[in-house]
Amino acid sequence: MPHSLSPEAGTSTAAEDSVLPDAPPANPEALDAEDEGDSSSSDAAVQKPSKADVKLEDLFDDDEEEDEEFPSSGVTDGSAPASSPPTGPPQIAPSAKYSDPGVMLAFYQRLFPFRYLFQWLNHSMKPSNDFGHREFAFTLQNDAYLRYQSFPTSDLLRKEILRLNPSRFEIGPVYTANPRDRKTLRKSTAFRPLAKELVFDIDLTDYDEIRTCCDKANICHKCWSFITMAIKVVDVALRDDFGFEHVIWVYSGRRGAHAWISDKIARTMDDQKRKAVAGYLEVIKGGAQSGKKVNLRRPLHPHLARSLDILKEHFQKDILEDQDPWAEPEKAERLLQLLPDKALKDALRKKWDAAPGRSSASKWTDIDSLAKAGVSKSLDGKALLEAKQDIVLEYTYPRLDVEVSKKQIHLLKSPFVVHPGTGRVCVPIDTSRVEDFDPLGVPTVTELLAEIDSWDTQNKKQKPEEEVKKLQDYEKTSLKPFVDYFKTHVGSLLKAEKGVKREREDDDPMEF
Repeated sequence: MPHSLSPEAGTSTAAEDSVLPDAPPANPEALDAEDEGDSSSSDAAVQKPSKADVKLEDLFDDDEEEDEEFPSSGVTDGSAPASSPPTGPPQIAPSAKYSDPGVMLAFYQRLFPFRYLFQWLNHSMKPSNDFGHREFAFTLQNDAYLRYQSFPTSDLLRKEILRLNPSRFEIGPVYTANPRDRKTLRKSTAFRPLAKELVFDIDLTDYDEIRTCCDKANICHKCWSFITMAIKVVDVALRDDFGFEHVIWVYSGRRGAHAWISDKIARTMDDQKRKAVAGYLEVIKGGAQSGKKVNLRRPLHPHLARSLDILKEHFQKDILEDQDPWAEPEKAERLLQLLPDKALKDALRKKWDAAPGRSSASKWTDIDSLAKAGVSKSLDGKALLEAKQDIVLEYTYPRLDVEVSKKQIHLLKSPFVVHPGTGRVCVPIDTSRVEDFDPLGVPTVTELLAEIDSWDTQNKKQKPEEEVKKLQDYEKTSLKPFVDYFKTHVGSLLKAEKGVKREREDDDPMEF
């Protein structure tokens, strides 16, 4: 990154205050170990011990039988397992939990927006290789992981999802050939990623060393402000600095958010260009045990100057007051390490030791107060200002998982899937109202199914049958505004893609 310098060594300690669990996971170790939506690129189907009666070999055998559900890009039914998609909505018991297979099946049947997902990934109403050569990966109910799945149409994707009933699924790149045919190609170089949305992943676990309200998979409204700040900073940079127009942010379902950039120029970036964009946005460097994590050249790059303007509004309330990051002596010592003048640091340390309960907001004010009081004759005011700017950025600037952004082959959890640990749907976030987004208020799958039943009970007898039939099930629930927002985003993308196609036709009128 042109405006960064290499960090110095040092130490840091994380603290925990109160914890508000996001949801009680059935298997905390497994859920904490899993990603917030991204996966590695291993060419295998991985199985964990299963509680289900269905044998794994009945579902797939990637190594020996070569994707037996669809042995080639032509869709066939002969080699598929005997199970088939249900013909009607499953009956859900009132006490059913979001982890129940029947609940997930009802969600896919009645609520998942397959049509809009297809249009979003296909960039057209008419099926094309943008969708047909796209990789999908399924995590099955028995925790098996099935990669390199592809489907010519949204109907076939829906049919297969209803048949396998995965706990979630992920989206990969568009390949030069059908992913199901990859092992039949004579040259390995004939199968390579061709395009994929540029993506960014922000996860609250990367803030554990500075958030004091929660840690690990737990979240609350206080620490969600870190995600709000990150979205504000990254979104404006993507749009204003790179000119991207088709950016959508999606809640990960538990403790983070993902950005998907669908502009054609972004989708076709090679790994080197993706790495460059990620590097441009990366400011925080070093792990929990490293020293100064923000080392910037002056004058500040315009992106960083703009980011400071955005973040300083949050620093006082969200950091100094809500997180109170330097309340404990060892954390206050961390703040002193980031300041430039020894005499000033000694004076601050003495004052804080004499007032153990002093708040972080007061300690931050003390820095300027003692500096103006002349406790140090050698104090460089410019160096102090720059140090304070770096501190603000270290405690507010987005902490990106840049490895997710660097490679085309990286898989990322699909929008609108259900997070297996919380039951919440991975809904899009309206960036025009980003501060209003409540991650703890996002509907769970069981709540949504109950809303359908409630709507049907209240309205079927009161409204004409034709009016009731016109409504899709998602329109009866609190999922509707999220689907509508996604639909609007997809419509804008399709309009832009149509314009790009028309421009190419106009430029080459004799090309056949």
